[in-house]
Amino acid sequence: MTTTSPPRAAEVRRSTSPRGPSDAIVLAGAGAAALSLAALLATRVIPSVDPGGFVVIAYVLFLVLYGVLVSLEDDGRTVVRDRLASVVVHSLAVLALLALLDVVGYTFWRGREALPHLSFLTTDMQLAGPLDPLTVGGILHGVAGTLIEITIMLLIIVPLGLAGAVYLNETSGALARFVRTVVEAMTALPSILAGLLIYGSLVLTLGFVKSGLAAALAISVNVLPIMIRASDVVIRLVPGSLREASLAMGASRWRTTWHVVLPTARSGLTTAVLLATAQGLGETSPVLITAGFGSGLNLNPLSGPMDSLPLITFIFSHSPEPTMIARAFGAGAVLMALVLVLFGLARVLGGRPAGELSTRAQRTRTLQSRRDLARFVDRDLPRRQPGAGHAT
Repeated sequence: MTTTSPPRAAEVRRSTSPRGPSDAIVLAGAGAAALSLAALLATRVIPSVDPGGFVVIAYVLFLVLYGVLVSLEDDGRTVVRDRLASVVVHSLAVLALLALLDVVGYTFWRGREALPHLSFLTTDMQLAGPLDPLTVGGILHGVAGTLIEITIMLLIIVPLGLAGAVYLNETSGALARFVRTVVEAMTALPSILAGLLIYGSLVLTLGFVKSGLAAALAISVNVLPIMIRASDVVIRLVPGSLREASLAMGASRWRTTWHVVLPTARSGLTTAVLLATAQGLGETSPVLITAGFGSGLNLNPLSGPMDSLPLITFIFSHSPEPTMIARAFGAGAVLMALVLVLFGLARVLGGRPAGELSTRAQRTRTLQSRRDLARFVDRDLPRRQPGAGHAT
């Protein structure tokens, strides 16, 4: 007679996630107790504490009380340390987010006086003075100058940046190591030095005038290392098996790079271009030295001063007149909106890893595969017909 063992109970896995109903109650209790104790200390023990000190005291008390409450719920020291570390990391993330929101919100709030006026975006400052109201004059010359300078910058850094990144990834040797070292060192180059380089070499030595082209060259010198580094990191993510498969099929190194590596890293390279563009939009020091400053619209980057949004923001903010300061914050808000849009596009377009195709690209690949299959079938059909291989 055989006896059957009772069925084993299903194993209940322990969740290590700090997010749960009980943990939310512990967080709320620790926060309320910390605020109460901090208020008691600020009113009874340390009456002269400032708001910043109050926040620090409350946060330290919160960590202590939260650790005590977690230790009462769970005896493991590892769990207590893990919960405390999680709370500290999330607190730092919230602090960074609040700082970002404060900067963005304060800029848009101070620029609310100038932004509602349509003339602020459609006119320049040629007929406006510091004492004129916000309905007169605008930042059209700065917006146009920024777009022209960034366009010239992209025409310079995109081919050079991609060529440099491909060279660093597809070649090896002492020269490649030297170029990589120079690129990494130039990423920490102060932007003012790039402006001084172009100003000393073109304006003072060769006699070029301060213009949009000189400003674009200065911005390119400062942004090119960032473009190369970002593209280099993206191209490194391309699987080596793709290169090996292309080379094994007889393709040359150049055709492998052009038809396999770069298309695979397309989304990441787009992100690198957008990040470099956003970096170039906010450069002020190179433009201040090389572009000059004027109050009228100038669409010729080869002659005459050409303003940009960072330069306008810098110049207007030094004026003692409230209307000029409002224009400075309005120009800063427009510049910040452009940068936020570019970073958003970089996040959306660069969200896919290297080699992963979008939905549209997958449909295109499927249609192309069907066309290739139909072409192969039509090519092999005469060979499969009876008597196709016999002599008549």
